Amino acid sequence: MVSPDPNPARAEPGWPAVVVASAHQTGVGLMRNLVRRGVTVCCVDHDLAQPGFRTVYGKAHRCPNPDEKPAEWAEFMVALAAKTGGKPALICCSDQFVTAVAAHAGRLKESFLFCHTTIATQALLSTKQRQYEIAEAHGVPVPRTRFVKSVEEAMAFGAGALFPCVLKPVQFREWERFPAGHPLSGRKVIMVPSLDRLEATYHMAAEASSELVVQEIIEGPDTAKLVYLSCYDQGGKRIGACMMRELRTFPIHFGSASMVEPVTDPETNEVCDRFLRSLGYVGLCEIELKGDTRDGRVKMIEANPRYTGTSDSTPYGGVDLGWLHYLDLIGKTVVPTGPSPRSFRHVMLYFDICTIGAYRREKLVTWREVLWSYRPPLAFYDFHWRDWRNAAHTVYRVARFLAGRLARLIFRQRVS
Repeated sequence: MVSPDPNPARAEPGWPAVVVASAHQTGVGLMRNLVRRGVTVCCVDHDLAQPGFRTVYGKAHRCPNPDEKPAEWAEFMVALAAKTGGKPALICCSDQFVTAVAAHAGRLKESFLFCHTTIATQALLSTKQRQYEIAEAHGVPVPRTRFVKSVEEAMAFGAGALFPCVLKPVQFREWERFPAGHPLSGRKVIMVPSLDRLEATYHMAAEASSELVVQEIIEGPDTAKLVYLSCYDQGGKRIGACMMRELRTFPIHFGSASMVEPVTDPETNEVCDRFLRSLGYVGLCEIELKGDTRDGRVKMIEANPRYTGTSDSTPYGGVDLGWLHYLDLIGKTVVPTGPSPRSFRHVMLYFDICTIGAYRREKLVTWREVLWSYRPPLAFYDFHWRDWRNAAHTVYRVARFLAGRLARLIFRQRVS
């Protein structure tokens, strides 16, 4: 039996507020979990379309885009801290803000509580170019990878590669520049099936940036993907960790997890913990890995040095990483917490509904298995009744997607 968590359950009067850097749904999830603990929370973002501007869990502040107006963003953040009162904790929920905080750490540390001693390491890990170099240098298995700056370098890698391969931006937000409808819009990665397709795919991706990551895939089913979720205190001690297994991803094979469940894997847990300890890592970190069927080794897909979408699953598994991180930032002594034995599935509802058809077309799942995966207990990333505006928005998106699929099915039947 797991013993009760000895750490404080709720914030006390006068405890610092939290500024969540990102109004994406990931930030909303963190806000929700902290508000349930009695913490005063707000978020910042430059994109008014993000769900943080609709949430009931705290006020959202529109800030300058830190990529485009870095000095103005830093000024805004310092002013926001002054208005918030005291010295609020600053917790990042997107790579963009990890990079921005690292760039202005010297100034921001006077106004905010954050991991200023290791934010530079977090910024390095937030780029695909450096995270693979760092992981490999510290003994973490990674698929064959190369950072390329030209089509010639990409083709040189391809000449000795096992296909299919994948092409990735150095930073995810680089592909956010593509307009809606572009093949790379909103994607984190694109699969390249053969050497013949590599040149054309590189040129398409280079429209945003010529600096890209080309990588051999890790062969195996999506269910071989693991997610290590953790938090390390100011002294580098691990104060919380758990692991999830991915059941489905969106897009299929190369996307983010749309459904996960708790799993135990001591060997992978040890590899990830040893890696982060060797870096002297402080703060929140997610590492996504996958077992390679070719050599039996578990290899790193990517590292995310921040609070993530899958981190939203951790409170339901007995390890509330956002809360533990907050306690550490405000100077509380945190007793390390382990996961509970509770079984559940954590669902990104809209993305999971969108990806089920792809799994069905490839005959990787039956309708019976889909329905079984939705048996209780369930926890939802993007559907909470109290946050009614965002819940309604998710229902609308799901209904619109299903209506579109139904309309296409009826049209195909009529044509045939």
